Amino acid sequence: MLSVELRRWTVDEYHQMIEAGILTPDDRVELIDGEIIRKSPNRPPHAATVQNISDYLTSLLVGKAHIRMQLPITLSTSEPEPDIAIVRWRDNRYVDRHPMAEDILWLIEVSHTTLAFDRGRKGVIYAREGIPEYWVLDVRDRQVYVYTNPTQTGYGQEAIVSDNGVLALPSDRQVQLPVAGLFLPPM
Repeated sequence: MLSVELRRWTVDEYHQMIEAGILTPDDRVELIDGEIIRKSPNRPPHAATVQNISDYLTSLLVGKAHIRMQLPITLSTSEPEPDIAIVRWRDNRYVDRHPMAEDILWLIEVSHTTLAFDRGRKGVIYAREGIPEYWVLDVRDRQVYVYTNPTQTGYGQEAIVSDNGVLALPSDRQVQLPVAGLFLPPM
């Protein structure tokens, strides 16, 4: 019987493939736990929700944090491109490197067709890296899964907040965020 082993890529090898032109922006991929995975296409409800969240958070956090929309973050075995990464303020705007786990205040994934992947595999990776809070917006059911208490095997706490609820900003718990403002009005 033939044994087959998956070859995992390091973050450095992934960067080398990008620099060499083996991987290009047209490939629309991200490194997830050593595997190069094709990203799903952005459908209009997903794209519009991501833009809405970015605009909303930018107005709340101007000068306090950077709101990065679908840009890479560098983790130990992954270089995902979360829909929204709220990262510590740096005057150079991370021109010298992508934000790393210690730079991340919290992450948001918008799920229209990828809910299981975002809640499962990506959540475990983000928790293992010690990212303090992770939100998954379920566009179809208009609710937010809020993950806190990261461990090596996943987040220790999950809360589900409906669109009539309120969330406190992880970077400033004094600021209350109506969940409905994260979603587009129902069509």
